[in-house]
Amino acid sequence: MATTTSKFSHAIFEKNSILLVIGVLVVISIGGIVEIAPLFYLKNTIEKVDGVRPYSPLELAGRDIYVREGCYNCHSQMVRPLRDEVERYGHYSLAAESMYDHPFQWGSKRTGPDLARVGAKYSDAWHRDHLNNPRSVVPTSIMPGYPFLEKTLLDTRSIAARMTVLAMEGVPYTPEMIEKAQVDLIAQGAIDSNGVDAMQKRYPRAIARDAKADKGELTELDALIAYLQQMGTQVDFKIYDDKANIR
Repeated sequence: MATTTSKFSHAIFEKNSILLVIGVLVVISIGGIVEIAPLFYLKNTIEKVDGVRPYSPLELAGRDIYVREGCYNCHSQMVRPLRDEVERYGHYSLAAESMYDHPFQWGSKRTGPDLARVGAKYSDAWHRDHLNNPRSVVPTSIMPGYPFLEKTLLDTRSIAARMTVLAMEGVPYTPEMIEKAQVDLIAQGAIDSNGVDAMQKRYPRAIARDAKADKGELTELDALIAYLQQMGTQVDFKIYDDKANIR
């Protein structure tokens, strides 16, 4: 009897497209309410993590180049909490690591390796060779080369304006950071600059490198390397590993 009633109920929806559409909308609405409504009662959906900071001006410029060249089409920036992923790439990604990304660079596929933990894994020279000619360091790579980046001087004129827009979107760039954007950018690209200490105070763990920025020779490749070298270096994951071992 129950089976007959079930078939009869199904038949009503299968023969009446309007009822079927209404039924689908009702089910989707219920699912949406269950998923979304609880978020309105949370003060914050992202747990704050010590060490995570906004990008320095040079790193931000490099990130814009990364996005412009479509690097996210082949490289993701999200290590999933699966054993094979963690063993290959390192600690799984935390939501807080992407909290200042607009848009985030999680990616949807991997033609190349995940880059969430690539920072400090290779030297600047390795990245320079890899970006100029990937097969010079990875013979089996199918990645195209980007030699033009080393020949293109970095346009820094709009960096303060970009930081201002990001501040409007919630990135905690202070008026001082925006005002000192050009100075900090040059300081990070010229290791002998007098402003390195002040820059690193505003952006902890930002690595200064001798890219001759003070001589007007800073290139798009230098900015991209600065961005790549900070990936996964802001958080001390030993703290999380130690907590896991204690448990």
